[in-house]
Amino acid sequence: MPESEITRIVDELEREHAGDAWHGTPLRQLLADVDETQAAWRPYEGVQTIWELVLHVTAWKNEVRRRLGGAPAGLPREGDWPAAPPAGPLAWRQAVDTLEDAHQALVAAVLRLAPASLHAPTNDPRDRETGRGVSYYVMLHGIAQHDVYHSGQIALLKKAFAAEQVQAAQSAALADQ
Repeated sequence: MPESEITRIVDELEREHAGDAWHGTPLRQLLADVDETQAAWRPYEGVQTIWELVLHVTAWKNEVRRRLGGAPAGLPREGDWPAAPPAGPLAWRQAVDTLEDAHQALVAAVLRLAPASLHAPTNDPRDRETGRGVSYYVMLHGIAQHDVYHSGQIALLKKAFAAEQVQAAQSAALADQ
């Protein structure tokens, strides 16, 4: 039996989130060893933290799920860039768990979508140059691309944080000499 487009989209969402992602490390694995200090670290003003990125990705997963249910397009209820709470291990764990819940709810919503409606326009008033709005197909591939993009930012922030920690340790060792 041929694989359906819904199955392929779910596979893409699962790979970017927790599977064998072609692009690199999936989001869940990137976050597995992040603690609240690293999650809240900001290398300089104007750069989102890992925590802010997690809240943003969560908000947009929820927004796409709501749109699959017929809600009009708009900014996520949580906001485009929800503010992170004061850093703490419980608050960080809650943010990661909420991301996981949002992902699972999105996948469940995609699985309920009728394959025939994939190319139907969403409840999105945009009128692109082609004269068409966004289809469910485009939106679902878009959320996967969105998550991969922000996963790359998280990977870079993790590397920058680790480099800063090494540099700080080296500076401290030199100061002790």
